Amino acid sequence: MDHAFDESHAIAAPAAPQVRHVGVGAPIQWLRLGAQDLQRSLRPSLRVGLLVAAAGWVLLLATWGIAYLVPALTGGFLLVAPFAAILVYGLTRQLERGEPLDPAAARRAWRTNAQSIALFGFMLAVVLIFWERIAAIIFAAFYRGEPLAVKNLLTALVFSPEHLSLVLALGAAGALIAAVAFALSVVSVPMLLDRPVDIITAVIASVQSCLRNPLPMLLWALLIAVITWIGLLTFMVGLIVVFPWLAHASWHAYRALVAFEE
Repeated sequence: MDHAFDESHAIAAPAAPQVRHVGVGAPIQWLRLGAQDLQRSLRPSLRVGLLVAAAGWVLLLATWGIAYLVPALTGGFLLVAPFAAILVYGLTRQLERGEPLDPAAARRAWRTNAQSIALFGFMLAVVLIFWERIAAIIFAAFYRGEPLAVKNLLTALVFSPEHLSLVLALGAAGALIAAVAFALSVVSVPMLLDRPVDIITAVIASVQSCLRNPLPMLLWALLIAVITWIGLLTFMVGLIVVFPWLAHASWHAYRALVAFEE
């Protein structure tokens, strides 16, 4: 009886992820494949991008008179972007399988592993709250001047040598937290959507992907950061295209980096 139970349990167990090595130029290929998928799913993908841009506009309006929150929320966008890209991952998987595009099915795809995806989203929310508190502490410790607003943030802070220490401290803290979040999430969310794995398995595979491919993943992180900042600096308008493009490309990064031994 026990032997039969163990055998059936082994058959039902999810496959273990195996992390691959990729070439240094692999991120460029991921971007190319992501652009192709964006063209093939243009309308539903751009709708997701529009929702993300609209969320950015709401955050910008909410922080218009509280400038210290701007770096925190802007950097926080980069932290939670993998979780927000789930809708696009669902579309990419449909294209990969040769299925007709079904945005409604893509929106429901997370339900197959809802508990783990929700837990990962909670983890990213905790990281975002931690980053916001760190940014507030840095502002309190380094800034000694008139109250800042978003409209004069660049001229009074970024382009002012008087506040160089504040900018450097924010940049260093943000880069460190972003690097940790990137290592934890680079393949985690697409894996959680694609396979019935738990959050620990997904995070371990994500960290291993970075450790086994340091140069490609460094390039991938830089590309994501630069392209996303271009979208942010256009007052979020560029995010309408940039966000789904990077989300499609991130799915291809996951496929290139992780294989499953059935």
